[in-house]
Amino acid sequence: MRFFPRPPCALLAIVCVGCSSATSAPSMGAPRTGAMAGKPLPTQQAAAHRTFRFFYDVVIDDLKPGSVARIWIPKAQTTHDQTIRETKLHLPNEARETTEAKYGNRLIYFEATANAKGQIPVLVEYLVNRKELRIDGGEEVSDEARMLFLGGSKLVPADGSILKRVFADKMPNRDDPLALAEALYEEVDKRMTYGKPSDKGWGRGDAFYACREGVGNCTDFHSMFNALARDLDVPAKFEIGFPLPPRDQATKGEIGGYHCWAKFAANGRWIGVDISEADKHPELKQYYFGNLTPDRLTFTVGRDLELVPKNESGPVNFLVYPYVEVDGKPHAGLLKRFRFEDVQ
Repeated sequence: MRFFPRPPCALLAIVCVGCSSATSAPSMGAPRTGAMAGKPLPTQQAAAHRTFRFFYDVVIDDLKPGSVARIWIPKAQTTHDQTIRETKLHLPNEARETTEAKYGNRLIYFEATANAKGQIPVLVEYLVNRKELRIDGGEEVSDEARMLFLGGSKLVPADGSILKRVFADKMPNRDDPLALAEALYEEVDKRMTYGKPSDKGWGRGDAFYACREGVGNCTDFHSMFNALARDLDVPAKFEIGFPLPPRDQATKGEIGGYHCWAKFAANGRWIGVDISEADKHPELKQYYFGNLTPDRLTFTVGRDLELVPKNESGPVNFLVYPYVEVDGKPHAGLLKRFRFEDVQ
């Protein structure tokens, strides 16, 4: 990890992306089973890869000039799905890297004083190789991970309550974990509609809200899926980061916000699903059960994260934007300027 003084940043806006907006047809994964087994697949192609620079560019805003803030930001790390080739920090103060204990998420922590404008700039640059995740190419599931991702969280319980609300007395067959997960994928897509209503209850990854309202963003879709899967003894995990537009649409530009997806365990491997994208793009519904495009970057895994060093306000629901505390209280003022640029 290398530290650099923060340079002035000029933004070049080519495309603005919200909670993911992939519309191009990606290459297809392995043959299907379950409800979609009889549906035709396009010609098989090699798994796609993408190399890009990602600029995690945020200004902590609306601070009192001279006030001191404690700041935690997630640090993207190399995983089965991505390789972080380079990380450069441009921060106003020395930082230290820590590890969140439960899920192993990497964090960057520092304290800084707000400037005369009441702001603290944050910029982290990444060089990333990301690969398409195919239904038959996921990471192996360890025994430790299997147990960890059967557990619930505050807004995603694993106590049978979501299962009962969704299926009542007509429980799905759990003999085949892959077919079971596909049935849950279909059920969530049937019940949920992608949207951001004015009631502001969406976007917290609240499985109860998703069941009650049937509308929300990616966090709400995948919270319902994960709760159902765990209730049926299928380990499932939440991943969050940022989307990129498909390469044939843009090779650089701004990214409007985060995106998240889920993975479940079957046949000894982690298998991806992106149900909110399937809902927004029905023509890709078949693909998004079992496959994830390389047009994304993972930052953290899991919910109810306990930050290191410890924050004053308790576990964080999920972490993708900076978490900031001033005088022991959360501070929400952020100017977000995330962007990417493909590398040939």
